[in-house]
Amino acid sequence: MQSQTFISKLANEIILNYETSISDVVIILPNKRAKVFLIEAFTNQIEKTIFSPEITSIEEFVQEISGIRSIDNIELLFEFYNVYLSITDSHKQEPFETFANWAKTLLQDFNEIDRYLLEPNKVLKYLENIKEIEHWSVQKNKTKLIEKHLAFWKLLPEYYEALYSHLISLQVGYQGLIYREAVANLNFFSDRIGAKKYIFAGFNALNQAEEKIIQHLLALSSAQVYWDVDAVFLNDSYHDAGLFVRKFKADWSYYKSHAFNWIANDYQQKKNIHIIGTPKAIGQAKIVGSVIDAICNENENASLKNVAVVLGDEGLLIPVLYALPASVDALNITMGYSSKNNPAQILIAKLFKMHTGALKRNAGSYVFYYKDILDILNHPLIEPIANAQKVVNLLNVNNFTFITHKKFFELCDSDSYLLQLLFQKWTTSTTDVLESISSILIYLKSTLGENNDDEKITKAFVFSIFKVINKLQSYYAINSAVQGIDTLQAVYKQIIDVAEVSFEGEPLNGLQIMGVLESRVLDFETVIITSVNEGTFPAGKSTNSFIPYDVKRELGLPTFKEKDAIYTYHFYHLLQRAKNIYLLYNTDSDGFDSGEKSRFITQLLVEKQESHNITEQIYNPDVPNIATFTTVVPKSDKVIARLLEICTVSGMSPTALTAYMRNPLQFYFQRILRISEVDEVEENIALSTLGTIIHKTLEVLYLPFVNKNILTTHDIDTCITQIDSTVLKQFKEIYKEGDIKSGQNLLTFEVAKRNIFNFLNSELQSIRSGDQIKILGLELECSKTIEHESLPHPVTLKGTVDRIEMRNGKIRIIDYKTGKVEKNNVTLQTWDKITSTIKNDKIIQILAYAFMYQSQAKNCEIEAGIISFKNLKSGFLPFTFKVGKIETTIITDEILDNYCAQIVLLLNEILDQNLPFKENS
Repeated sequence: MQSQTFISKLANEIILNYETSISDVVIILPNKRAKVFLIEAFTNQIEKTIFSPEITSIEEFVQEISGIRSIDNIELLFEFYNVYLSITDSHKQEPFETFANWAKTLLQDFNEIDRYLLEPNKVLKYLENIKEIEHWSVQKNKTKLIEKHLAFWKLLPEYYEALYSHLISLQVGYQGLIYREAVANLNFFSDRIGAKKYIFAGFNALNQAEEKIIQHLLALSSAQVYWDVDAVFLNDSYHDAGLFVRKFKADWSYYKSHAFNWIANDYQQKKNIHIIGTPKAIGQAKIVGSVIDAICNENENASLKNVAVVLGDEGLLIPVLYALPASVDALNITMGYSSKNNPAQILIAKLFKMHTGALKRNAGSYVFYYKDILDILNHPLIEPIANAQKVVNLLNVNNFTFITHKKFFELCDSDSYLLQLLFQKWTTSTTDVLESISSILIYLKSTLGENNDDEKITKAFVFSIFKVINKLQSYYAINSAVQGIDTLQAVYKQIIDVAEVSFEGEPLNGLQIMGVLESRVLDFETVIITSVNEGTFPAGKSTNSFIPYDVKRELGLPTFKEKDAIYTYHFYHLLQRAKNIYLLYNTDSDGFDSGEKSRFITQLLVEKQESHNITEQIYNPDVPNIATFTTVVPKSDKVIARLLEICTVSGMSPTALTAYMRNPLQFYFQRILRISEVDEVEENIALSTLGTIIHKTLEVLYLPFVNKNILTTHDIDTCITQIDSTVLKQFKEIYKEGDIKSGQNLLTFEVAKRNIFNFLNSELQSIRSGDQIKILGLELECSKTIEHESLPHPVTLKGTVDRIEMRNGKIRIIDYKTGKVEKNNVTLQTWDKITSTIKNDKIIQILAYAFMYQSQAKNCEIEAGIISFKNLKSGFLPFTFKVGKIETTIITDEILDNYCAQIVLLLNEILDQNLPFKENS
């Protein structure tokens, strides 16, 4: 049986003490969320119809006292910029993006100064004096940078006063300003209280303004405070969970003569605490899912209403949502999720990148970069509804690295309203750009339904960014100080840091998912807390403030120590009335969220209560053994039929043979299943593309001389003059729309020209030294059928030879290679098992060409070899058979017979139905 919750106990107490005057009661809670739970508690405990007491949050209550409306962080940043421009000389004014970098931090400091009712000029002057002391040694030789730095600190009081006055004139303010004004307005407010009774419930840490307000009302006997603290923490003078309440009990004059309400004794009750470590965030998400699934399986009718998942790191929200089991039929998310990881925000950031790039890329032309297009089309919010696969395929096939706006819509050939919204030209008008983005978000929101939690969450993501864009539209409509697309992009990046996603749900039903701060006042029977790691929960010493630690200590401002105490209270409060507790932490020591478990876990183990059953576990992912197995594919009848087709119709190429030698499984995928690589945009020219371009260029240059007279130096000189135009033409045909005008591709283009020039130059030297060269064929298709008694059927070898020539009375078969080849790669010493190792692949290839061309050689001596463009100084590298010290480059009938015998062995292996295709280890 679960302990009575604080909310339930509070409702019972108020009914007992104020039943006849409950409509005069105002209940102030730490946050808005607890209001719904308190109303439910009243409903469950009151049988007759009554007027509900007024229930509000502390922030709403303080706003009521001050009479000032709260301003959100985005609007505040813009208003501060207006103030900054009004008091800063025009030649010293910074653009908004630079201003925002320091203004956000300064606003936080202003907020703290006001919340703790400090004298602003004193604090800010203190900071100026500190900076002056830091640079005392350079008083006579200050640089302009130091002078500018010191001038900034001198201006802080002026910034504060001007901003404060400006906001007051608008009757709006940030939290600290509202709190300061509320304290100043306390006497006026208390005169209007009348018979009202103010009940403050569930508070822990209070700032100076809150303390003053509460103590003022207590002194008037118009208020009562119900604390939510356990005796274990209150009585232990060193336990941080009771730090603030102990201070209030000791320091407030009210408690010198009044009782201290309430001190609970729930923490020492029986609890099952499971401490679970697992690598990475995704491991924690999986465990959350499995724990919830186990709860549902234990009792089919189990309600998840009393189960809370508290995210120590709110970035875990999406992984946790995906990990939840199907048995979770109702869900409520209450937390401020950062917009940085919001999918809709990421989409808008990508749109900015694509369109600003298009505007800048070419004067007078709107040109998209292909990666920017693909980033948009493949975005999870766009891809399911854009139907843009045709566009993606055309970009890949045509190798568009950059594509004009006009060409893009020619490729689209689509009336898709979404594509028109996404890719319509942006102008330099910020108003038009914001309108375009707003239209996209409205359209995306309209495509999402309310059928499931996924769509509701996605809609919340989209709507949160829509609100940001809407605020920007409102601001730009009345303000001309911040203009230009670059500035708008910078503004967007700045304000998105202070924007959060708000989720809507039914807090009284289903599983509760919340951040740490949203758990205040609430109690659950089962609590699952994630990311209980040092540096995450608690957050550690990081602070975003201009005020140094020692100054904060002196002035009574909260430091990381007080913030740690706040998180300590929240941690132990989650445990206080819970029965089943799961504390999850990351054990992985790599990355930013390193695996040191939180001090809270260590403290829990050291201070273990007798009634607490604590277990510790480390979960590691199961890696299936199958991942280490070698893939084996048996040769079915269909595979054998396909092999027969290859051998007798299409032909077995030398490349196919070497592919099998390299990896039989790759041969199976490419030749049997005919699976080719997916076309992708080749932004930088690949080696294979460079090789194709060089091959085709040489074919075009030499084509006029095939079966003509012996080559002359004039012929080669003619070829040399055509290098530039021919290479450029081949680049356009093969690389299609790829850009070769700059960067790495320009270098590759020049390398291709240089390689061909060097090759032609070596040809020129050969002719001048007396070589007689006649071109017999270029890119010549050859074939030959092998019939052997051991083969199940004849096999036709087919291949394309790069070049065949007659040189000084010998036939020379040449294979061009753009990679580096050396003499040892084409030298053979023994025929034994030459097809069993891939190092002989080049020998297998060039001898295949000689074998196929043998019948056309007309009793001429044959040489076959390679010209390596990365080893041109070695010239033609012929196949060489070496026995002892004797070498021969002439391919004799005996050599070809031995070669044929080895190829037959390889073919028998390929065609043997009993030998499966097996991946090489």
